[in-house]
Amino acid sequence: MKKHEYYIKRCLQIAVNALGTSRPNPMVGSVIVHDNNIIGEGYTNPYGGAHAEVNAIKSVKDKSKLAESILYVTLEPCSHFGKTPPCSDLIIDHIIPKVVIGCIDDNPEVAGKGIAKLKASGCNVTVGILEDMCKKHHKRFFTFHNEKRPYIILKWAETSDGFIAPITKNEQKPVWITNQYSRQLVHKWRAEEQAILVGTNTVKEDNPSLTVRDWDGQNPVRVVTDINENLSHNFSVFNDRAKTLVISSSIIDFEKPVANQVCQFLYNKNINSIIIEGGAKTLQTFIDEGLWDEARIFTGDIQFNNGLQAPKLKGELVSETKILNDTLKILVND
Repeated sequence: MKKHEYYIKRCLQIAVNALGTSRPNPMVGSVIVHDNNIIGEGYTNPYGGAHAEVNAIKSVKDKSKLAESILYVTLEPCSHFGKTPPCSDLIIDHIIPKVVIGCIDDNPEVAGKGIAKLKASGCNVTVGILEDMCKKHHKRFFTFHNEKRPYIILKWAETSDGFIAPITKNEQKPVWITNQYSRQLVHKWRAEEQAILVGTNTVKEDNPSLTVRDWDGQNPVRVVTDINENLSHNFSVFNDRAKTLVISSSIIDFEKPVANQVCQFLYNKNINSIIIEGGAKTLQTFIDEGLWDEARIFTGDIQFNNGLQAPKLKGELVSETKILNDTLKILVND
């Protein structure tokens, strides 16, 4: 088993290369081992492209070795036709005798069918190697299929005295609480998730672009809640740098729990992860309804003495990091 764990860890290492590009598909990693040597590796291509197993098999120079190899993969190989043919069929076609899988795919179109197909062909299949680690790696994918909603990340910056914005300001732009390195990290996060959401007041007060500028990556889909659809399309969130979805009273009932309805809307749009960046009321709405998975909270070393109070939540602290004079805490919903 230790050998299997070693190679599944390698699968997880290379799978991270697909973060932010494979969405809404899972970011899968795969390696092929012959005689205790890795002879092939692959991870999921951008959406619509080849899956990890396909790329791993393609990377093997001497295909004759496949019939004497072990294929390792973080997630059960697919068994259905989607944008690409089933990976399980390709494994069978190359007569790979043994497959080691991190965790089962909960997608109803797969959900054990890939494993059953491999076993029916005579393939020796081992499942559940570093299962918890693989499930955590595929958290966006599993949340989407099991909870029927996106994986939700809350993010905000607050002053050392607990405010996220001043009461008044002179310009229609953010008042920065954190340093440039923290802000660059936020842009990296934006590139990793499929969508980003803010409320009407944040658009009016800050005129944010909600795009990736200080990092190399895809812009997330922008989502704006605007009850009466009164926002001018001159705001930056409506420029042509990314797609924007507006959630208004014609889409959800704002007299009922809002976060739950927003999640259902995003699920129907096939969005499997989202960062919620504000404002305070929007963030607190998701907190109060218990609809969040991670909270990433920056604390700067400045004080406002007065202003808009930061959201309040309870969660399990998993890390605390210093970024020069800023502190970043990451909590998970327990």
